[in-house]
Amino acid sequence: MRVVAIDYGRRRIGVAVSDPTGTLARPVETIAGSDDPRTAARTVLAAIARLERDDDPVGTIVVGLPRRLDGSANEQTPLAEALAAALEQTGGRRVVLQDERLTSHEAEMRLAERQRDWRERKRRLDAAAAAVILQEFLDGNLSRGF
Repeated sequence: MRVVAIDYGRRRIGVAVSDPTGTLARPVETIAGSDDPRTAARTVLAAIARLERDDDPVGTIVVGLPRRLDGSANEQTPLAEALAAALEQTGGRRVVLQDERLTSHEAEMRLAERQRDWRERKRRLDAAAAAVILQEFLDGNLSRGF
């Protein structure tokens, strides 16, 4: 079973998926975001359904949990928590929150190494950030079998 990670934003939602062994993360797509976590959950579940049509089933969904650098909640934190709750209620899968501090910055740095066009980097940033979130989750849970 694979793991999917979500970088939730009101404008855009980044989606990343693991390989079947749960070792490597790769960005998949950026989908339209929403102010309403329930609407976002439906959009995310539709994206997961598209992934499962082409490959192995998804067993776990990792939702990036935004926090300030000091670890305190910010204005986006309750929305990510509400998305995780909505996914858990409707998705029938295990949902895990993963700290996402500095993941967008790391994703931007990685993209900048390969992609000079800032418009292309911006288009791919949310999915790349989701891949960073997922890789951190996978690395931290490799021995536990998530």
